[in-house]
Amino acid sequence: MRSKILFLTLLAAFTAGIGHAQDSSLLHMLNDSMAANKTRTYVSGTFKATHIINTQTIESPAHNNLNFIIQHRFGQLNSGSYNFFGLDNATLRLGLDYGITDRLAVGIGRSSYLKTFDGYLKYKLLRQTENAGMPVSVSAIASVQDYTQDMPQETYLNTKYRTGYATELLIARKFSGRLSLQVTPTWLHYNLVPTVKDKNDVIAVGLGGRVKITNRMSIDGEYDIVPSNQVVSTTVHNSFSLGWDIETGGHVFQLVFSNSQSMLETQYLTQTTGTWGKGDIYFGFNISRNFNLKKKK
Repeated sequence: MRSKILFLTLLAAFTAGIGHAQDSSLLHMLNDSMAANKTRTYVSGTFKATHIINTQTIESPAHNNLNFIIQHRFGQLNSGSYNFFGLDNATLRLGLDYGITDRLAVGIGRSSYLKTFDGYLKYKLLRQTENAGMPVSVSAIASVQDYTQDMPQETYLNTKYRTGYATELLIARKFSGRLSLQVTPTWLHYNLVPTVKDKNDVIAVGLGGRVKITNRMSIDGEYDIVPSNQVVSTTVHNSFSLGWDIETGGHVFQLVFSNSQSMLETQYLTQTTGTWGKGDIYFGFNISRNFNLKKKK
C-alpha cells in the first residue's frame, strides 16, 4: 500500500513538472513571436531611380554608392521636319549622386540649359514599414542652382543674382508591388526676378507616380502645379511629363515626353511656356547607373 502511495506521489510530481516545462516553453515561444512582430521591416523599391522624370524621388544612393545620371531632352516635336521634329536640338544634364550614409546623400550636376550648375543634399526623414507602423516614406531635399550663360542684357549680374534655391518635402507611399505615388510640396526662392510684380518666393506642389506593368518595365507620370499670381511677367504652364522605365541590370533607362525643356526645379516649375495641346513636347530619355564603392571583404 505504501509503495502504491509513493508511486502515485512521484507520478504526480513528474506530471506537474512536465506541465510547467510545457507552459514555460509555450510562454517563450509567444514572447519570441511578439518580439519578431515588433521588428521593423522597411519597404524598399518605392521607385527604381532617383527621379520620377524631372522630380526627385525619395530614393537615394545607399552608403558608399555612386549614382551617375544622364538626362537628355531633344527639341520640341512641333518644330517641324527642318529640325527633324526636334532631334536636331538637345538639352543635357549630367549628374553624380553619392550616399554619405544610407539616409543622407549629396549630388552635383551640370545642365546645358542656361549652362546651369546645381547641387543638393537629401535626407530620409521617415521610412515606410511593412504592415502596421509608418505608412509613408518622407525625404527632405535642399538644392541650389546657378546659371552661368552669358546674356548681353545681363552682363552686370554676378553669381548672387543668377542663383535660385529649392526646398522640397518628398512624401511617398508604395501601395503594392505595382503602384507607388508621391506628393512633393516645394518652396522656391530667386535672388532676382524679371520684374517687381514677380514673386521672389514661389510655392508649388508636384504629384507623381509609378505603375509597374512587367517585372522590368513601368509607366511613370508627374504633374507640377504652380498657383497663379506668383510669376506674372511670362505665361507659365504647369509641367506635365510621362515616362516609360526599362530596368536592365544596374541601369534604369527611361523614355520621356514632357512640355518642359529643363530638368531643374527652379527652371521647369516656373519657366515652362509650352503646352501639350499645341505640340510643345520635348522627347528625351533618362539613364541612371549605380556603382557600389564598398570594399569587398
